[in-house]
Amino acid sequence: MVMLAFAALADPTRQRIVELLAERELSAGAIAARFDVSAPAISQHLKVLREAKLVRVRAEAQRRIYGLDPAGFEAMEDWLDGIRRFWRGSLDALERAVKDETQAEGNL
Repeated sequence: MVMLAFAALADPTRQRIVELLAERELSAGAIAARFDVSAPAISQHLKVLREAKLVRVRAEAQRRIYGLDPAGFEAMEDWLDGIRRFWRGSLDALERAVKDETQAEGNL
């Protein structure tokens, strides 16, 4: 599911939608009004973001109100933390190896 979220955010329009929703919840119409594409196109972008668990929607009378889904972003953050731990450990090991090699060369 996390890779689906990253794939969804690969599109600049969807990135901008997420940025708008980070400021506040918006109706689908209010979102569409901020873009030079058709309302159905924005609807498709919102569908992709919903399927990726990055936005959620609630009904308010006849309107659909969109907001960010924290769970989707938390899953992305958890995945990134795992990657960071891997690289941190690998980079720490590389640093130790370089220091050891430098010290060994200095003792020659």
